[in-house]
Amino acid sequence: MQSRRAYLLQLLNSAPNDTFVLFALAKEFEKSGELQDALDYYLKLQATDPAYVGLYYHLGKLYEQLGNGEQALETYRNGIEVARNQGDMHAMSELNGAKLNLEYD
Repeated sequence: MQSRRAYLLQLLNSAPNDTFVLFALAKEFEKSGELQDALDYYLKLQATDPAYVGLYYHLGKLYEQLGNGEQALETYRNGIEVARNQGDMHAMSELNGAKLNLEYD
């Protein structure tokens, strides 16, 4: 049976800018502790589809995990702006909460 990662990489070969596949691969690498690879996929997703609001929370959290608080804050701020532009109050609230937690930790 083919692993989830192998399947996602195969899908990525067919559709190299597919938002779902890029996000799923980032999460797969993150889950296995391969944080630089996860970061690479998140950044490719951001470059490919900067309006994908779900990206910003997870990318910010990864930056926090990597010890890069300033980059995490910038990511949360950018995500808040994307969520505001889309009228996604739920995402905006989650991003703002993550930002505030980081600022006051």
